Amino acid sequence: MVSEFNKEVTSRMLLVAKEKAEKMKLKIKYTCNVPGAYDIPIIVDALLQKKEIDGVITLGAIIKGQTKHDEVIAHSVAHSLTDLSLKYQKPVSLGITGPGMQEKHAYSRIRPVAERAVEAIVKISNELKRIQK
Repeated sequence: MVSEFNKEVTSRMLLVAKEKAEKMKLKIKYTCNVPGAYDIPIIVDALLQKKEIDGVITLGAIIKGQTKHDEVIAHSVAHSLTDLSLKYQKPVSLGITGPGMQEKHAYSRIRPVAERAVEAIVKISNELKRIQK
């Protein structure tokens, strides 16, 4: 799941996440694009309803503007994704950078955030399987 807003950053995040998933031998069933980070939860909800989906990786970059809009978006999305993960008992990773982040910081966080988002899905999924036995 990737936000198209700040596409210069998020398209690179997607490439890194795909590389990491391939190295970890994960199967990506869907790659979904949404206009912005705020739009991610509705598609995550639809994906989590599918039996064949074990988890969802979200990627986005919320860069600070002249208002506190970035904070509103980031908090709303994080809260919604947490609720969805709990509702479906499937991991949803938060590979969304921000709020309060300047554009130059977004570029430096591409690789570590995208890789951790993929790693988190695997770790959480494995832990859920272990405790649900």
